[in-house]
Amino acid sequence: MKKIGKGAAVVIDGDRVSFKDMIAVARDGAQVSISKSPRFVKRMALTQKMLMDAMKKGVAVYGVNTGYGKSCGSRISMNIALKNGENIFRFHGCGTGEPIGIEETRAAMLCRIICLARGYSGVSIALLQQIADFLNCGITPVVPCEGSVGASGDLTPMSYIGAALAGDRDVFYQGDIWPAARAIKKAGLKPYKYLPKEPLSMVNGTTTMTGIAALNVDRAERILSAAIYATALSVHAMKGNAHHYHPVISEAKPFPGQMFVAQKIAQLLQTSVSAPQLEDGALETLQDPYSLRCAPQVLGVLSDALSWIKQWVEVEANSSNDNPIFDPATGQILMGGNFYGGHIAFAMDGLKAALASAADMCDRQIMLLVNPNLNRGLPGDLVRLNGGQTGLHHGFKAMSISSSALAAEALKATMPAASFSRSTESHNQDKVSMGTIAARDAERVCTLTERVVAIHLLSAAQACDIRQNVNLRPLLAKALQKIRLVSDPVIEDRPLDEDIEKLCLVIRYTDFYGMK
Repeated sequence: MKKIGKGAAVVIDGDRVSFKDMIAVARDGAQVSISKSPRFVKRMALTQKMLMDAMKKGVAVYGVNTGYGKSCGSRISMNIALKNGENIFRFHGCGTGEPIGIEETRAAMLCRIICLARGYSGVSIALLQQIADFLNCGITPVVPCEGSVGASGDLTPMSYIGAALAGDRDVFYQGDIWPAARAIKKAGLKPYKYLPKEPLSMVNGTTTMTGIAALNVDRAERILSAAIYATALSVHAMKGNAHHYHPVISEAKPFPGQMFVAQKIAQLLQTSVSAPQLEDGALETLQDPYSLRCAPQVLGVLSDALSWIKQWVEVEANSSNDNPIFDPATGQILMGGNFYGGHIAFAMDGLKAALASAADMCDRQIMLLVNPNLNRGLPGDLVRLNGGQTGLHHGFKAMSISSSALAAEALKATMPAASFSRSTESHNQDKVSMGTIAARDAERVCTLTERVVAIHLLSAAQACDIRQNVNLRPLLAKALQKIRLVSDPVIEDRPLDEDIEKLCLVIRYTDFYGMK
């Protein structure tokens, strides 16, 4: 993020864009500025000239003066090649399903700018500016979520973005769905006129899967923080053993994620009294159940996975994943496979497995809290028994059922998408990544896990209220106060669906549980 005039903007100049800046554009609406630096302008113009020189000489440039995919043996005259590029948006307009989220689509649009700005694609700065103008004006193409096999990248979903830039199809604008041409006019822009190769460069890459993946990583980091808080609250409510999170345990098995989680739980459990005063002294409670005792080992996997997954997503976002590309040094036309989304597929398959395991752990902690045979003196289903209460109440009984259903669905979704590669496009695309499906799966698992963790936080907060001694652990008391800003204690039975969703929004969009 750099200072531009009176505000800050993410400047695109061919150099690396940070993960933080990607999220700022996608989620927070940060402005995007296309650099006018001589170095950047010269690099972009160089490969654009290489493309035009090759076309004038009759050199075969895949997808420009040839057919696409298996049809690359067909040749197109210069005159037709100059006019025919946008046809790729038409025949790829066969996406199905609900639209990809606005934030995810914005991330994809930014990723395409970054990719093309690397200077290997032979496209104009004007194309980058049109995408940036869409982002800055809040115009987001409506992109169906289904139809990409992840190589040659995200052809079908990106065709919707490419078409919208030229004034075709629909967009989200000012809180509604508009025809793209109308939104462009309302925003004071003009439909884009594509130059040779630019339509192919819009669709041939890993942009959609990477945009979704970036938002998934951001969500997963926040889910991890919330799960750490929920676990610490549960340990307190269960009169659990603080020594399970002693630093020497993690020093003996020094995975960074395990050490991080154990340290944070121990920090939250800090107390003004002797820790054993808050712990159950029964002989059988010498060791807590695994879902509590092994929380650093479970959540540590997610923490460590996020370290490399985030790095992979950043590398993919800052890559030239187009095809073909030009060697800026020689002008040689290079036809390869950078559009293959294998790294994103593997990263997202790994992320959803680590997230679902966290959801399973949280669900098991909820079961400990509501079960009167396991919760060390708490009332069954966390029913608060007040003097004026009448009738039979069930407290968190159904919340536990919902949590189990959500966790089971998350676990069911962990089948690796990459394992389902399908030969397609007349056996030209005979090995594909399924990266976009993996990213979409991971997005769904993020949603399911957020809901489990929200129920976990509400359950643990209820249990801590019943114990009435959380003030002895000041950091937990502060966390409980924050939860109570969103959801009141359950005194008499009431629907809790809105409480769950409100807390999910807190987890997803605020630093409520920030552990950085």
